Amino acid sequence: MSETTAAETAGAVPVVAPPKRRRTGLVIGLIAVVLVLVGGGIAAYALLRDDEIKIGVVGASDPYWAVYTQIAADAGIKIKIIDFSEYPLPNPALTEGEIDINQFQHIVYLGDYIAKSGHELTPLGSTAIYPLGLYSKTYDSAQAIPDGSTVVVPDDPSNQARALLVLQSAGLIELKDGGSIFSTLADVDKTKSRVEVKAVAAAFTPTSLDDAAAAIINNDFVEKAGLSFADAIAKDDPSDASALPYVNIFAVRPEDKDNPTYIKLIELFQDSKAVTDGLQAVSGGVATLAKVPQAELQAALDKVVADTKAQG
Repeated sequence: MSETTAAETAGAVPVVAPPKRRRTGLVIGLIAVVLVLVGGGIAAYALLRDDEIKIGVVGASDPYWAVYTQIAADAGIKIKIIDFSEYPLPNPALTEGEIDINQFQHIVYLGDYIAKSGHELTPLGSTAIYPLGLYSKTYDSAQAIPDGSTVVVPDDPSNQARALLVLQSAGLIELKDGGSIFSTLADVDKTKSRVEVKAVAAAFTPTSLDDAAAAIINNDFVEKAGLSFADAIAKDDPSDASALPYVNIFAVRPEDKDNPTYIKLIELFQDSKAVTDGLQAVSGGVATLAKVPQAELQAALDKVVADTKAQG
């Protein structure tokens, strides 16, 4: 229902002043009519707003989002997919109530946001774990990359740490103390590393391939850059138990964690073969689908937040 329709409907209610009504009574009556009109408009807007659930993502052009939107509609739930161009945007949008749910991040990324912003968000359900890959336009293996070359990684803290661990596993760098989910460029032991590491915004890692020997590229940007997931010359193992903090999640504000409609949306995503097949197609078949209970997701998040705060 539009606001205009609500106002017209409210205006159709006859307001008849009794004979010889005092002026004060007329004024009160007019105020009441205004309140009905305004209230009707507010109610209509609230109904419209509540009727449409906004889900923020990075990569709304992925075909499975259109499939998911239709499946939700068939279940009587109207959703709108809101596209964000960069990772730092969807969490503040969710915090401020500009969207109702977001789905673009793993637990480590969310934990870093909570620890540093002081704003609470909570995971409601999981989607998949994606391996993080190293790509190159020049070299067909990590071993072939010459010593002293430049390798690019994402600059956001959670993905940067994971990227550095991939480079370490590939024998390109060595991290002090073995590395962790909190590793930064400062932890790269340059005396024991084969390459120089440079950090740029995740969205710009693909374009860096023109100037760098290789780059760690997040899955959201691989195919958009004209690359194939099969082109990765090194990657981590998403099936490893230690990969749980990197499971991608739907996140909501804490007060919405028991919202039955939102929970239903998670179930529709996880249980719809058309959606999960589409997700796998976009991932190049490398994603590991995950249905992790909400309590386990929250426990993993709480640990990441605590550890991040302990890091200072």
